[in-house]
Amino acid sequence: MADKRKRRRADPSSSDEESDGALPFKKHLKSDATILTSLKALTTSSATPSTSKTLTLSDLSLSSTCREVADLPLTSVQSIIETLALSLAKSILSGSGFSFSVPSRSSANQLYVPELDRIVLKDKTSTRPYSNVSTVRKTTITTRILQLIHQLCLKNIHVTKRDLFYTDVKLFQDQAQSDAVLDDVSCILGCTRSSLNVVAAEKGVVVGRLIFSDNGDMIDCTKMGMGGKAIPPNIDRVGDMQSDALFILLVEKDAAYMRLAEDRFYNRFPCIIVTAKGQPDVATRLFLRKMKLELKLPVLALVDSDPYGLKILSVYGCGSKNMSYDSANLTTPDIKWLGVRPSDLDKYKIPEQCRLPMTEQDIKTGKDLLEEDFVKKNPGWVEELNLMVKTKQKAEIQALSSFGFQYLSEVYLPLKLQQRDWL
Repeated sequence: MADKRKRRRADPSSSDEESDGALPFKKHLKSDATILTSLKALTTSSATPSTSKTLTLSDLSLSSTCREVADLPLTSVQSIIETLALSLAKSILSGSGFSFSVPSRSSANQLYVPELDRIVLKDKTSTRPYSNVSTVRKTTITTRILQLIHQLCLKNIHVTKRDLFYTDVKLFQDQAQSDAVLDDVSCILGCTRSSLNVVAAEKGVVVGRLIFSDNGDMIDCTKMGMGGKAIPPNIDRVGDMQSDALFILLVEKDAAYMRLAEDRFYNRFPCIIVTAKGQPDVATRLFLRKMKLELKLPVLALVDSDPYGLKILSVYGCGSKNMSYDSANLTTPDIKWLGVRPSDLDKYKIPEQCRLPMTEQDIKTGKDLLEEDFVKKNPGWVEELNLMVKTKQKAEIQALSSFGFQYLSEVYLPLKLQQRDWL
């Protein structure tokens, strides 16, 4: 009986209903060799060096003055802090008290630059005086953070944001407060947050066709098991990247990542799979950018078919408003939206019971995204978002599991790659 079932499944002349019963659309797949040939052409075009110079803010004549931070060595950070401390001391001795001039990171002080395809910070600043009762606490926190960063410079060590918080819990009260001031300090000093030697705890992971050195140790990401290699929080210790991959697959969620890693999708279609397990952290954004620029590989993104999936994709590609001051170092150019897209729900016949109704907040978020310049510049994104808002339906990547747990790796992604179906 089992043999009969096997013969029936393998018979290409069987009816559509029978052949699609287990894995719909699998009959449309061409051979892996044919798909790989198409992908090699994509990789070649991505690796072709551009004759045009990479644009920077200084190359553009913008109506608004914008600011960006730079990746500075510890000695420079230390010197800037000491110069700032000296000027504050002089102000106090002259009887003027002291205050910080802090670049505003509010939404009103953000600007999307189409030529750069990323969000940047404009030059509006606010004064944070110690003598004002409404700002005295935040000014104290700013001073304390500067003192701690100076200690890190002297000792040449890294700490996590959590470590920083626990140095003065009574003052900071909540880690969100010390984290926010840490970003303010980066803006004040004009350096990237990585330059401060303060990192977030490890979150992102990578697996697949990638070899790189981590603080001198060579890491082969094909031999890291299903869990993959944790992305180092301090990206400055990562180097010597080597790969025979044809593309980088950026995955929003850990569940989809684990499915692809266990199925060793990267061996069938040579690729590097990376995820931040939800909201992108700084280390994963830096690591993705480093891979893209050094390996010159196309980046294809797999996110949920909801407004938040597209927001996550946009953070990788255009930057976040919270860290727009460092968008030059944190954004990865030209990420393609592979799936899951709103049009895929009908195209791949996702069952109604696997689709979720959008909440009022979801719909509002979708409509807000349609007003964003970084969305408007891509007609394909606008079309997909309009469809999502119109149908009021969303779906997670895991909705594909309704056709089988391995449908994502065996049919959906191979078919997407075969059809070059990305935006």
